[in-house]
Amino acid sequence: MKHKHLSLEERYYIETALKKGDSQNMIAKALNRSQGTISKELSRNRGERGYRYKQADRFTNTRHQEKPKATKMTDEIKLFIKEQLESNQSSPEQIAGRLKKVQNISLHHETIYRYIIQDKRDGGEMYLHLRHKQKPYRKRYGSSASTNSAKGIPDRVDIDERSDEINNRERVGDWEGDTVIGAMHKGAIVTLDERVSKLRLALPMVGKFALNTKEAIIELLEPLKPFVKSITFDNGKEFAKHKEMANRLECDTYFAKPYHSWERGQNENANGLLRQYFPKGMSFVDVARKEVIEAVHKLNSRPRKCLDYATPYEVFKKLTGIDAIILVKGIRL
Repeated sequence: MKHKHLSLEERYYIETALKKGDSQNMIAKALNRSQGTISKELSRNRGERGYRYKQADRFTNTRHQEKPKATKMTDEIKLFIKEQLESNQSSPEQIAGRLKKVQNISLHHETIYRYIIQDKRDGGEMYLHLRHKQKPYRKRYGSSASTNSAKGIPDRVDIDERSDEINNRERVGDWEGDTVIGAMHKGAIVTLDERVSKLRLALPMVGKFALNTKEAIIELLEPLKPFVKSITFDNGKEFAKHKEMANRLECDTYFAKPYHSWERGQNENANGLLRQYFPKGMSFVDVARKEVIEAVHKLNSRPRKCLDYATPYEVFKKLTGIDAIILVKGIRL
């Protein structure tokens, strides 16, 4: 069976055979081609006046000319890859997507990965900025996340009460919140994620206490108050003062069901990314605000596939007009 492209002569035969009323199967047998090849030819190259062999040949040549050519790894592209790795720890797929978005250059992510590996073999250090695969972050639920704890949160509103507008991500301003705990429960980092733009905010706390958590969340979100419509938390007792937060921020608060971390999937996933900078087994007691802010800045600067390789910063600014880089960098140290 042939595998090369149809020739002009074969296309001429197809046109004359169709005029005679031959079926696709008959044409395929006559040309020693698969019926799928003939079917694909007709679906892709049939014009408004039916199938005409010269027009079909022209359509095919035009598509081949417009097909993206293999991109050479220029010094400019190499520099772009290096900057994306070092500044944001972007993955090869994110770098490829960003390269296409901002420079209209098509480069497969595997090509980028091979380039990084070759750089390592040559003694380079770019590979050190690749994000190492870690076990998925899982919230360690103790007694504070049990069903009893859920009952112990005053005025708790279940996630089932959320509107479709929130669930379907139809507006900007709906957030997910949690805390990431240090080793031996020493220190914690409160985390917040906006559901549409994927913008992340975070601050370290001395302890996992309701008062500390309330103050940290208000500090993070009050500058964005017009774009704080709701916050969905897990069931930790550190969120017991959620009503005070809601009153201060003029928003609604909801709680995921116990042991249903996927109901705050975005926040849980982003917590896993934050663990690249603050791994398990690390005490958070001495973690400085500056360290957390810098890690958050890097996460918000990474192009995201789900955002068509824009960054959370860019999407949030497009949707709200607010430059969140200034907000994050301006958090009191």
